Amino acid sequence: MAITNPYVWGTGRRKTAVARVRIKSGGSGAFVVNGKKFEDFFTTDESRRAAMAPLVATEMTASYDVWANVSGGGITGQSDAVKLGLARALKLDHPEFEHELRENHLLTRDARKVERKKYGLRKARRATQFSKR
Repeated sequence: MAITNPYVWGTGRRKTAVARVRIKSGGSGAFVVNGKKFEDFFTTDESRRAAMAPLVATEMTASYDVWANVSGGGITGQSDAVKLGLARALKLDHPEFEHELRENHLLTRDARKVERKKYGLRKARRATQFSKR
């Protein structure tokens, strides 16, 4: 007798943030990030909208319970990492969602990272202020 796991996992990354997202279908719509309620962890509307985008695109906001552990980066990186992890988990649970998720660019990893600082410069490309005299 095989025991099926009711949870589906997805990993999302953005900049230096990494999110491990676990979903369970047939839930009440609970969304927990790092042990806190979704609204308490993501305080800005933009970060909330980004993290919820896969559920909104597939019209499954009340059908899944979502638990996410996210570390590294800042608010934007963490919300986008949760977005990618959630989209990947939804795709694994329901492969028919892939077209809708891909159409909304939710399965594409944003590979941009911070450019390294070069010696002789103040930042990656910013030189010191020029002084004529």
